[in-house]
Amino acid sequence: MTSAPTPRNLRAELDTLTTEAFRPELAEIDQLPTLDIARLMNGEDASVPAAVASRLPEIAAAIDAVAERMARGGRLVYAGAGTAGRLGVLDASECPPTFNTDPTEVVGLIAGGPEAMVTSIEGAEDSEELARTDLDALVLTPDDTVVGISASGRTPYAVGAVEHARSQGALTIGLSCNPDSALAAAAEHGIEVVVGPELLTGSTRLKAGTAQKLVLNMLSTITMIRLGKTYGNLMVDVRASNEKLRARSRRIVALATGAAETDIERALTEAGGEVKTAILVLLADVDGPTATGRLATANGHLRAALSNA
Repeated sequence: MTSAPTPRNLRAELDTLTTEAFRPELAEIDQLPTLDIARLMNGEDASVPAAVASRLPEIAAAIDAVAERMARGGRLVYAGAGTAGRLGVLDASECPPTFNTDPTEVVGLIAGGPEAMVTSIEGAEDSEELARTDLDALVLTPDDTVVGISASGRTPYAVGAVEHARSQGALTIGLSCNPDSALAAAAEHGIEVVVGPELLTGSTRLKAGTAQKLVLNMLSTITMIRLGKTYGNLMVDVRASNEKLRARSRRIVALATGAAETDIERALTEAGGEVKTAILVLLADVDGPTATGRLATANGHLRAALSNA
């Protein structure tokens, strides 16, 4: 177990991180007009996509590895503290309604548990043991993937999660915003999106947080595309849990098939409300049970089910 750094050592360590660097040219930002501060902040944010773009090969390689394992029944697990942990929980929580995944398929772990989503939990991010405990509760398998998220790349909870997951045979990804990070070094797939010093010194919920959100969007979305959760750019696995999503479901079926409204309603009824199944009912001219069976044979890939129709 790594020994806890002393305050002096921790300060020296923070001094080496680009995300913690002080920018003297912004030392009087609080004296500027609001519009000027907004322009400065917007300019800072505009630099983030380019930083992400420089890491696209690493991101793509990680996604392919995740999708391969999830196709075998593996899970995608995010682990982080503070802002990084909240971003992981957010991404995980959006997968069930968007892609109709089971809540256990994409999981967000935050140091300190659910309470840490809204309250700072003292010392939680510094605990590698807590990360091990949280992951052991999931009973990891070699088909699972654990993504450690940390702007600094040194947060003990995130690093500990990756190290423990790797010892259990799971795939590991380390997402940080500093070069040569301990987190990336601990993971099989290191993704270091270096966004530079923040507008407010050390406030990594800003550019670093934006970069992490963009990468997590890619990890989950493109993985789901690879798993057949979309048809073209249509969310054909969307879960219609409210009126807006039910309207969206009908619209998706219409866009995919060009069918009349009455036929769309009939197909959705036959499909039990499942958008992907309803599309297959219409495009392959089959009934609901047949469409369901063909999709099962095609492992949920609508294009494959259509080509075999």
